Amino acid sequence: MKHLLKLETLPRTDFEKILGDTAVFKRERNQPKHQPLAGQTWALMFSKQSTRTRLSFEVGIRELGGMPMFLSAVDIQLGRGEPIKDTARVMGRMVHGAVIRTFAQHDVEEFAAYSGIPTINALTDDEHPCQILADIFTYQEKRGSLEGKIVAFVGDGACNVANSWIWAAAKFNFELRIAAPKKFQPAPELLKRAGGHISVTSDLQAAAHGADLLYTDVWVSMGKEAEAKERMQILTGYQINGALVKLAKPDALVMHCLPAYRGNEIDEATLEAHADTIFEEAENRLHVQKAILNWTLT
Repeated sequence: MKHLLKLETLPRTDFEKILGDTAVFKRERNQPKHQPLAGQTWALMFSKQSTRTRLSFEVGIRELGGMPMFLSAVDIQLGRGEPIKDTARVMGRMVHGAVIRTFAQHDVEEFAAYSGIPTINALTDDEHPCQILADIFTYQEKRGSLEGKIVAFVGDGACNVANSWIWAAAKFNFELRIAAPKKFQPAPELLKRAGGHISVTSDLQAAAHGADLLYTDVWVSMGKEAEAKERMQILTGYQINGALVKLAKPDALVMHCLPAYRGNEIDEATLEAHADTIFEEAENRLHVQKAILNWTLT
């Protein structure tokens, strides 16, 4: 039994195992041979709204032979203040695994510690490990290894997706350039802890120059709605658009974890020009999720 709680502690060998299995699950989707979740029920506990994460895990669990059970915060006693450890000890006696999408990283880790069942972080304020695994798989599928390449992350460089890219860069030996205004740059202690070839700048043109991959995320993440006006003012201009793409390598990929707010972090024309990659990236969440689920049981 394994947990996927954060990329920070995921060994590169496990990264590679999940990515390798992803290719198999994608290739064999229409000829299912492996159903490791047969007879199992997995709980999806989501305190945050979701499209891609919920779809990919529900479909993935079913395709692996299991039964997904979706539980929002209003469906269970957590929404009324029951401690995570109590919920975990109950669920650990009734279901076979849990996928948790919530705010605090500590909640996912505490659930794993007390439940005794495989636990997957489907997004917290600290990290979004499933997304970055799908992103790396998508790049490998289209361009090969990321090792030695340049990834430019544009926008809110202190969000969970940027954090997860930081840990991936440290493990996969690629250069990560984060272009963000000073207020939304990653914490220096995080960068120091991660190591790797990572640079932070407020100059998005410099970050994009010669990049192999341009990447962005929403300016206002879930839970940050009260800061929306300030964020929009400060982040205006930190956008992937045609002019920025021209600074990257001619065959550079443009990716977005979605949902996309056209006209903010990416313009309409650029998103549509790279829609095949962006929506393949979204589809790959399903295949990666299946590989993660399978990995937790090995």
